[in-house]
Amino acid sequence: MAEGMRKVYLDHAAATPILPEALEAMLPYLKDVFGNPTCLHSWGDGPRDAMEESRVRVAALIGASADGIIFTASGSEANNLAIKGIAFAKQTQGKHIVISAVEHFSVLQSCKRLERWGFETTLVPVDKYGMVDPQDVAKSIRKDTILVSVMHANSEVGTIQPIKEIAALVKNTGAAFHTDAVATAGAVPVDVKEMGVDALSLAANKFYGPKGAGALWLRRGVPVIPQVDGGVQEGGRRAGTDNVPGIVGMGKAAEIAAVDLKRRMEHMVPLRDQLIKGLSERIGQVVFTGHPTQRLPDTASFCVRFVEGEAMLMHLDMLGIAASSGSSCTSRALKASHVLIAMGLSHEIAQGSLLLTVGKDTQPDDVYYAIEALPPIVDRLRKMSPLHTKFIKEQGEVR
Repeated sequence: MAEGMRKVYLDHAAATPILPEALEAMLPYLKDVFGNPTCLHSWGDGPRDAMEESRVRVAALIGASADGIIFTASGSEANNLAIKGIAFAKQTQGKHIVISAVEHFSVLQSCKRLERWGFETTLVPVDKYGMVDPQDVAKSIRKDTILVSVMHANSEVGTIQPIKEIAALVKNTGAAFHTDAVATAGAVPVDVKEMGVDALSLAANKFYGPKGAGALWLRRGVPVIPQVDGGVQEGGRRAGTDNVPGIVGMGKAAEIAAVDLKRRMEHMVPLRDQLIKGLSERIGQVVFTGHPTQRLPDTASFCVRFVEGEAMLMHLDMLGIAASSGSSCTSRALKASHVLIAMGLSHEIAQGSLLLTVGKDTQPDDVYYAIEALPPIVDRLRKMSPLHTKFIKEQGEVR
């Protein structure tokens, strides 16, 4: 990217810029207020009080009680603790777990790990929009099912799942219900009581807090076995010296997100819709992915036929535009997204995935810049694509 070039950041699904207020709140705990919150002397008092205040703020963002919040280092760790921790705690009741086919890899691979220890996983399919049918979840539950996990929303395609309906069907089955809300907490209204879930994961870097701070909320009475042993931190549920600055930054970002949520959504939805409309009108052979209405307010996702997603990203970056192709956790894997494959797309189409996510500070001019920049890139790449050449030739022969 050339120096002085316009910069447009449309990859908020991967990371959001930290709020100045969150950074300012963190600074004292990186300098003078450095004590360990587990210590009994006065140097531990300030950090400990700050952590508990942050616990209240994070809990308030999701309509939860503070005593259910377990701070972690990321959303992925929160998912690992939920899946493995609850499964091990309930294994005397059964060893069957139900998850959706579009879960984040931190859930999918946690289940794979559990399978090596004798657990069994059932994958619930999704429709062409990436949506889970609650009845499919209900049909997958058995007498030995101890845990069900369905993400609140998928960050690759933006589809928001009917969590409340699923929770109602899981209730009274004996299984705990976990939802990965990393993509939604701080982005759309999230209330654990209204949703009816037993456990929920979230991460600070998704709502303008610092990286390296996440949390798992557990409903009172839901058992969990720690996955990090060796200390009494987080009520004995997660050992290790507390990341006090990160937790404080997460708490401040959560407090601000709760207040600004409606305004942020109202700002982002028109920009998201303009991206979807503008790119769909200007580029042929584009497959829009995700649910058309039940979707995250910031997410515009496509598959551009005859072009690889990585090639589009590199050309966009040369024009100062940051975007993504699938999940940030798999963007360097150069493989077709398991989410898109589960939605019924072919590997050839899925390889052309493009994800553009706006933020609270994105402006209309940023969106227009991206809409104008991408079509020439696609045209240039398609001229080098043998698949596109073959398609054009076949179209000509049909005519």
